[in-house]
Amino acid sequence: MNEIPPVYLQQCALVLARLTGVYGAPKWRSPLPAIDELVSTILSQNTNDHNRDQAFHNLRRSFATWEEVRDADVNEIIEAIRPAGLANQKGARIKAVLQQISAERGSLSLDFLRNMPVEDAREWLLHFKGVGRKTAAIVLQFALDRPAFPVDTHIYRVSGRLGMRPLTLDVEKTHLFLEAAIEPAEYYAGHLNLIRLGRETCHARKPDCARCPLNDICPSAFRVMAFQSQS
Repeated sequence: MNEIPPVYLQQCALVLARLTGVYGAPKWRSPLPAIDELVSTILSQNTNDHNRDQAFHNLRRSFATWEEVRDADVNEIIEAIRPAGLANQKGARIKAVLQQISAERGSLSLDFLRNMPVEDAREWLLHFKGVGRKTAAIVLQFALDRPAFPVDTHIYRVSGRLGMRPLTLDVEKTHLFLEAAIEPAEYYAGHLNLIRLGRETCHARKPDCARCPLNDICPSAFRVMAFQSQS
């Protein structure tokens, strides 16, 4: 990633500091083991948290160990995870990833990634089909306590509206840009607080700019509220 223009560095720092002042220092749910987090994040693709959690709990109830999931008939996996949607695709993907980890490492554990340089650990996770930057970053940050900044749909939307990144960046480049623009010590709280802002206020279709705690520093809010005042 090329050097980040100072205007984005300043805006990222300001936004995250303001969000910490409003929301405090959030805590992620109890961390899952890295394999569990990997499977959970695969299940989360294109669905909501409730459906993801239901599918994950079904899977854990149906199989005593991840080795059993790895060795199971894929149709049994598909049936267990059906609440998450795209079950045929996700079931085959989960089985394939578990098989590949076993083949390459000899066991179903990702703890070795704690001792690798973070970029090498990220690249190792990314070599699995169906594991993208968001999934890899979630496993690194929340299961392995390694510095990574996941970008989901909320963060992609909110970071663009708030002027934290160029609007022309796609999701892939936004991961790289925000990791370079944000201090690693801010990744954890920044990720969670931006998601909260996106869920509670900065909605996709009708952002509630009037109630947003950042409307005085948000370029998008200026335009939205100016338009509303003229309507």
